[in-house]
Amino acid sequence: MLNQETKRKIDSARQILVGKVPDPKAQVEQITTALIYKFMDDMDKEAQELGGKSTFFTNGYEKYAWTKLMDPRLSGHERLDLYDEAINSLSMNPHIPQLFRDIFKDAFLPYRSPETLGLFLKEINGFTYEHSEDLGDAFEYLLSILGSQGDAGQFRTPRHIIDFIVAAVAPKKDETICDPACGTAGFLISAYKYILKQHNNSDDSENYEKQLTPDEKKNLMNHFVGYDISPDMVRLSRVNLYLHGFPTPTIFEYDTLSSEEKWDENFDVMLANPPFMSPKGGITPHKRFSVQANRSEVLFVDYILEHLRPNGRAGIIVPEGIIFQSANAYKALRKLLLEDGLLAVVSLPAGVFNPYAGVKTSILLFDNNIAKKAKEILFLKIQNDGFDLGAQRREIDKNDLPMALEIIKKYNTALKEGKKFELNVKQSNITHLVAKEKIAENGDYNLTGDRYRESVDFVNQKWPIVELGEVCEIKKGTSITKAKVTCGDIPVIAGGQQPAYYHNKSNREGQTITISASGAYAGFINFFDVPIFVSDCTTIKSKDEDKILTKFIFRYLKVQQKDVYKLQKGMGQPHVYGKDLEKIKIPLPPLEVQKEIVEQIEIKQKAIEAAKAVIENLERERDAILANRLEN
Repeated sequence: MLNQETKRKIDSARQILVGKVPDPKAQVEQITTALIYKFMDDMDKEAQELGGKSTFFTNGYEKYAWTKLMDPRLSGHERLDLYDEAINSLSMNPHIPQLFRDIFKDAFLPYRSPETLGLFLKEINGFTYEHSEDLGDAFEYLLSILGSQGDAGQFRTPRHIIDFIVAAVAPKKDETICDPACGTAGFLISAYKYILKQHNNSDDSENYEKQLTPDEKKNLMNHFVGYDISPDMVRLSRVNLYLHGFPTPTIFEYDTLSSEEKWDENFDVMLANPPFMSPKGGITPHKRFSVQANRSEVLFVDYILEHLRPNGRAGIIVPEGIIFQSANAYKALRKLLLEDGLLAVVSLPAGVFNPYAGVKTSILLFDNNIAKKAKEILFLKIQNDGFDLGAQRREIDKNDLPMALEIIKKYNTALKEGKKFELNVKQSNITHLVAKEKIAENGDYNLTGDRYRESVDFVNQKWPIVELGEVCEIKKGTSITKAKVTCGDIPVIAGGQQPAYYHNKSNREGQTITISASGAYAGFINFFDVPIFVSDCTTIKSKDEDKILTKFIFRYLKVQQKDVYKLQKGMGQPHVYGKDLEKIKIPLPPLEVQKEIVEQIEIKQKAIEAAKAVIENLERERDAILANRLEN
């Protein structure tokens, strides 16, 4: 777990560099180089304290030892020259591991400020190589600032999503694990931590397996393999794994889609968030793929299927195109998925990759051993992942992922043991099963879960009917004719001789329905999540949210908007009176059904709003064409 002091030091090091090194990727490289430099010196000192000899800074390289670099007797320029010379020389040091030589191979100092370097090295000097796991967590935090490699369609996968996928796939100690688009090795490290946790016998729980022996733990590290086409990502992933205790990380610079060199390698578990975008003109893959395509997302999924062993399992993040696009390659891939190990489809919210991308994604889960026994596909829909969907992704108290994981494990167990798979009401809100025959029946193999969800016939259900006044507080603002009065601490100014109305308690608390009381739009229905300041309105609120939801009442009334307008009385200044609102009849379904109705309506409303935003943007672009052409 990353502690705040380590996080502070990393942030401080970045802030020192930002004036001279504005590019985040270059900042990561500078910090990585300095950390490795410092850690090698720490290990030499540890060896000396234990009665041994220096391993790294020896045989002519002693002058570059970190201790010498930080000698207070050095001037700023002398320290800068020594550091610059060191990082250019260490790639040739035969006494350091090849991994470290690779780090220093292209290292250089991009600025010549002794002051900046002095402050930077002082911050790095605060790190110590005491526990590689702690340093690994710190390095992962450092990598998180890389954010998006958007030009290649690569987006940093949020840690909690990685951990969810790993837990759903549940890798074991004797299984080989591969990420064919490994980036900074986040999936591999999460899988390693998951296996270690399963063998933590400090708890008496029967879910824990026997603790790993030192030999088993050492052997375990040989089971993880990663590929990436980017030499920068390969270098960073190797360092990340090294800092998590892997002495010789097995990460290859490899073009997974175009090269055949490693095609015959197979794995028990595959985990990936492959690139979503293809280069202009598409990919030129070799001919051993089952699906003929030039889209990277199609080829990566096909690659993973091809390289799973007969009892293998996988978890893959895919863009929505994989789920529903009608092009032949996508349909052929979905047909293959359905016939070859697809167990579950987990739909994620559109904002999971914010602030880097608003792309909508899903998770495909495979299990070659049990999925072929199943006649159905499990669909799960995640509404909340523990964070809001804004650019800052602030933590919230709503999270469907733990329940989704529980459902997946329950489904796995039911299939393995031949038992009936049953869900409680709460689990049913995010989950349903769809027969493979139904998905295949029209030939497009669409994997959009909502497409197959059977809607409840709310209209024809015989729910109890109640009057609004029985279940709601219906309140009117108070009429005022004086020039100025005060309602508690809220001043209200009357407008001339016309009566004014102050907002009542319901308005000030928020989560309330308002209905305009007078004027041309008397009867107009609205809903406010937040406290508001409105005049001349009636508020409606549930008396008991455990019996009927205010949001459900609003959605029901909004559908009846035309009928509410018919309650207007008066000619010149129409009014809608609370006593008439009280008599409106409303169905009273169970609370879970109310929640489902509200959720389904709000999903459609969000889609409508998103479509409107797209239209408005297109209209702006359309209107700008003429002006731009004339200006040019």
